[in-house]
Amino acid sequence: MTKKTAHGAQVVPDMELWENVMRAVKPLRARSLRAEEPKSSDPVKSKSRHSPSPAARHSSPMPKEPPLLTGLDRRLSRRLTRGQLEYDAKLDLHGARTAEARGRLLGFLQSSRSRGHRILLVVTGKGASPFARHTLHGDSHFHAPERQGRLRRLVSEWLHEPEFRQHISGFQPAHPRHGGGGAFYLRLRRGTSARP
Repeated sequence: MTKKTAHGAQVVPDMELWENVMRAVKPLRARSLRAEEPKSSDPVKSKSRHSPSPAARHSSPMPKEPPLLTGLDRRLSRRLTRGQLEYDAKLDLHGARTAEARGRLLGFLQSSRSRGHRILLVVTGKGASPFARHTLHGDSHFHAPERQGRLRRLVSEWLHEPEFRQHISGFQPAHPRHGGGGAFYLRLRRGTSARP
């Protein structure tokens, strides 16, 4: 129903204007469901029938990504660097093949966490490099290519992956009496391990 203004122009109510616009719009692609559904004059109701609710779109919830490693707090890191703390459990990966070492490390993290351990020692070995013994000089020094054994490098990469990050909050190279550049201290997250 249209109204006329004092100047003779026609005023179209909002709903009528909306319906005119909706009739003029052409879909980008034809949908077979539209032909079967009864037409509704209420655009809000018809839209709600076509778009599924957010819960219906995602039938299975996406797995939550574990938080990134935050590292060890300064006080704990300093005490470990000085050799003033003992670890709760130890895993020695000397001589292990890559796939075996990865599986053993993940299992070790899960079982240690379920036992309530907090600080772990993982021994990887220093490698055969002539520079391997000189590694107590800071965090960046440990990542110099000439100072890394293969397993030692791989373990530090694995620990940044989601399946390992869900168990640990940080890690750092060990004190010389615990293996120095050929070992890592790992700090486990609180709570029990969720086995897949």
